[in-house]
Formats: sequence, C-alpha cells, structure tokens
Amino acid sequence: MVASGSAQVDPDAPSPVDVDQGGPALVEAALGGPDPVEAASGGPGPVEVGPGGPDPLEVASDEASPGEPDPVETAPDEVGSAGPDLGAVTQATAGESGGAGDVPRRQLAGRRRATVAPEPAPELSDAELRGALEAILLVVDEPVSELVLAQVLEQPAERVGPMLDEIAAGYTAAGHGFELRRAAGGWRLYTRPEYATYVERFVLDGQSVRLTQAALETLAVVAYKQPVTRSRISAIRGVNCDGVIRTLVTRGLIEECGTETDSGAFLYRTTTLFLEKLGLNTVDELPPLAPFLPDDVEELADATR
Repeated sequence: MVASGSAQVDPDAPSPVDVDQGGPALVEAALGGPDPVEAASGGPGPVEVGPGGPDPLEVASDEASPGEPDPVETAPDEVGSAGPDLGAVTQATAGESGGAGDVPRRQLAGRRRATVAPEPAPELSDAELRGALEAILLVVDEPVSELVLAQVLEQPAERVGPMLDEIAAGYTAAGHGFELRRAAGGWRLYTRPEYATYVERFVLDGQSVRLTQAALETLAVVAYKQPVTRSRISAIRGVNCDGVIRTLVTRGLIEECGTETDSGAFLYRTTTLFLEKLGLNTVDELPPLAPFLPDDVEELADATR
C-alpha cells in the first residue's frame, strides 16, 4: 500500500508551469506522499526535488529491486490502450469458470442417468419352486430347457436342474399315468408307455392318421440312416420318394443338412420336432431295428444283389 502524508514542497522550487516547460516532475505533489517503492522498502523519505535535482522517476527505478516491476512504469501499461482489454479478460474468465463448472454438472447428470440395479429376486423355498415348475410344465407346448426355467423363475440354474430330477423321480415312484423326462434338450410331461393304448384310442378315435404309410417308412429310413440322400432313400424303399420327402420337410420332421461330397446331392436328417413328437432326447434313444427284422433278412439281401 502507498503510505499517505503531507507533501513538503520547497518554496524555492519551480512552479508546475516551470515543470511542464522542462523542469523536473514533482512526484510527491502528484501522488500526495512519498514514493511507494521507498516507503515499502524502508528507504529514505520523500525526495525533495530542487531546481537541478535528479528526476524522481529515475531515482525510483534505480532504488527498486531488480526483480520487482516499477509501479510507476507498469501502471500506464496495465491501464493504457496497449494493456489487455478488461472486457476480454472478464469474458475469458467467465468462460473458464463456466467450462470448469460444466464438468461437475456433466458428472452429476451422468450420476442421475445411472440406473439403479434391481433388487435380487427372493429365493423360493423347495415347495414353491416345485409348484412353479410343475405349473409351467403343464402349459408348455414344447420341451423347455433348464436355463429358460431358471430365467423365468429368477432362480439359480443349479437349483432348477436337481429339482426337475426330483420331480421326475417322484412321478415315477408314485406311479402316475404321466412322467417328466428330457426330450429334445429340454423337459416336458409325457404319458407313460403302459397307458399308450388308452391314449391312442382317445386321440385316434374317429380321426385319420396324419402320416401315410409311405411317409412313416420314409421317416424311419431318414431317422436310422441320417444323414442320407434322396437317392439312397428311394433305393432302400424301392420307389421314388421325392413327394414324400417334400411332405416331411413341410411338416418340419426332416431338414436339409448339407450336401454329399462326391455327388453334391442334398443330405437329410431328422429335426428337433421329430425328437419332441417321439419323446426322445437324442436319436441314440431310438429302439434297435434288429427285433423288427425278418429272420431271413440276409437271404433277402443276397437275392436282391
């Protein structure tokens, strides 16, 4: 700060008119106190300018420390036309503060948009899990996997699999007319084979068989010889099977599965729907053909050669 005090003016000093005409400038008369550089540093008191004394600007510049700017010299530069524009400085400062303030606002907005994790579903008891599985299995129209059941019930798959095995064992032990078994990679309720006669009588009474004998024979050939070509099927049956194969493909019981390497003919195999209709998990569970073959099958094979 600049110290204030009464100015001591030499009565013999020249008037301001003389100073403007070429005399030395009266620094103390203009500032109203001692030189700020000397007052802050504890130097000598106000410089009294005589008619032939040194220029107070030069004295202040010489006595100031080398590393500090002269307040008399720097003041015009900061306020003058060559200095920085105060309006520009204010806008830049406001822009910088606004940019810095945007970061917390963006972070806060991101925090607001963050979704809250849903609470985990309550764990069902064994009785509740068993009842829920039985209810779903009664309404499904195709085998359903353990993963799908676990997702629907929001329960661990490690609990669903053992519970399905327990339910299937319970049905078997109780002697129900239906059973729960794996089929086509999933689980589904089926009637027991020992009651097939009654079920067949109920279902087929007054209804025609959906597949013809030719379609059933062709389907059997595909099931046991898959993958197999049309020509191979026709050779086994002894008739052209193109129309029957188209029917089986349309009904979703067989499908194309590539081509033969040598001839380029299409290969056919059974589908998941086929396994579902027969209640099988894989084609390896198909019954063996040996019990259904005639005793003279080798003689018949030799006769056709």
